[in-house]
Amino acid sequence: MTMRPLNLDELRTFLAIQEAGTFRAAAARVNLSASAVSLQISNLEAVLGCRLFHRNARGVALTEWGERLLPKARELLRLSQATLSDFDDAPLRGALHLAAPHDLGVSLVPGLLARLREAYPDLRVDVRLAATDQVIESFTTGQSAVALFNDVGPARLAVAALTEEPLVWAEARGGVASEQQPLPLAVAEVGCAWRDAALQALAQAGITYRVAYGSDTSMGQVAALRADLAVAVLPKSMLGHDLQEVPDGRGLPVLPRTQIRVAYDGGTLAEAVVSTLRKMSLR
Repeated sequence: MTMRPLNLDELRTFLAIQEAGTFRAAAARVNLSASAVSLQISNLEAVLGCRLFHRNARGVALTEWGERLLPKARELLRLSQATLSDFDDAPLRGALHLAAPHDLGVSLVPGLLARLREAYPDLRVDVRLAATDQVIESFTTGQSAVALFNDVGPARLAVAALTEEPLVWAEARGGVASEQQPLPLAVAEVGCAWRDAALQALAQAGITYRVAYGSDTSMGQVAALRADLAVAVLPKSMLGHDLQEVPDGRGLPVLPRTQIRVAYDGGTLAEAVVSTLRKMSLR
């Protein structure tokens, strides 16, 4: 085994490939050519004396040795960034792209941007709102440095969990939509984790339904609920004086919990955004 020290840039590229799923997508994320990415991984494999990735037509997967390196690479990069931050008195400046779904774009992102403006006035954050699947795709293809999204079940990529809460069946307070057959649903567009959770739960319970109202935002669903046109799956925190949880006696199935998760590229600017998000989630 070659005894030169580990190269942090090579470790960063290693993590980018693991998260993006292909060398080409990782190249866009770390701003290198595909050949440069391949060379970095070859150098890293030479230093460690093992293969880190299985490669096939569909993409790449970690070998046993790659799985062993993964947590160590993350920790080394975290320690490197923390050390640099301790000695850096210069103000944080630059620009990054953040992707988020529409509901978080209304509920969480404005507060995040306000806090970032106060703490880092020279940092510019460009925001793109889209469906969850598109948010994740924008990150895995290197278009966004930070992806903030709601998710249900196992994480689809390497993420940090910020907070979680129950999903509930919601309807207008005193409404009758949940008594109708087939069950009228208000759903977000395809790619929404809450939509998937609702349809999967109903299918497993054998309950027939119809999509009575579709919207690209959760606020559109809430409008349909307030008019007693449908029921919807929403986080419990979205219930208010005009919305209630559907009574247990209506026989609707149990739902999973939803998590707010964030994926980020490990850069200095992205670290500052995620650190701010974590502080907000602890309040």
